[in-house]
Amino acid sequence: MIKHIVFFKLKDPTAENIERTVQVLRDMQGKIPQLRSLEAGSDVIRSERSYDLALIVEVDNLEDLQAYQVHPAHQEVIRFINEVKDHTLCVDFEA
Repeated sequence: MIKHIVFFKLKDPTAENIERTVQVLRDMQGKIPQLRSLEAGSDVIRSERSYDLALIVEVDNLEDLQAYQVHPAHQEVIRFINEVKDHTLCVDFEA
């Protein structure tokens, strides 16, 4: 299994913008067949080193991760994220 974890800092991290972005991420659930699980949520600590929100996706293998990356529903989310993000970090690892 591959875990794909992404952290997001938004340009305008208001509670409304964070929740909207979390919902956009969650809306991928059920639209991309390769996804085994998807979690998205906002940071509850809000320290200066915290990111605003995170996405955790699980897929079976690297081929499924690639299929997820190019899926139209994911590409639509990327277009949205590129408009609202200030910075992202990503890690993909075998679990």
